[in-house]
Amino acid sequence: MSKKTLLNSIYSVFLVLTLVITTFLSPEPSWAKRPPEIRNQDDLNISKDMHGQDLSGMEFIKYDLRGIDFSEANLNGAVFNNSKLNNADMHGANLQDSLAYASEFEGTDLSNVNFTNSLLMESTFTNSNIEGADFTDAVLSRIQQKQLCEIAKGTNSNTGISTSYSLGC
Repeated sequence: MSKKTLLNSIYSVFLVLTLVITTFLSPEPSWAKRPPEIRNQDDLNISKDMHGQDLSGMEFIKYDLRGIDFSEANLNGAVFNNSKLNNADMHGANLQDSLAYASEFEGTDLSNVNFTNSLLMESTFTNSNIEGADFTDAVLSRIQQKQLCEIAKGTNSNTGISTSYSLGC
């Protein structure tokens, strides 16, 4: 096993354990943290234009964020869990070390996004623009990887990594 593969495995286990710990070992009972089905972005004071904002570490759990402009925003370590980001503008955003579980990125502009070390399981990317997106060490299902490889092109202007290379195409 190569050093890179071992580090990827350790990182994946760390992300899963962090998710389990924060979900099940919370001091509040689990029923107290359940969000409604889909929350409106107004509940979190999100405007339609979040361009260039520092939103690192923010949690967007079951939020309707369709059409929001997150372009060039710092979303490092952000959590998008079961959120709808359809037709959002996220070009040039930093989503390094983020968690986007079962979120919808359908029709979203993800060009030049940095998804390095992100957990993207069960998310959908249908009709999204991923030109220049960097998925280095991102956790994707094999099906997601194949679908993204079919449309992968370009090189990330910040990291210098090509989209197809970062996806392992």
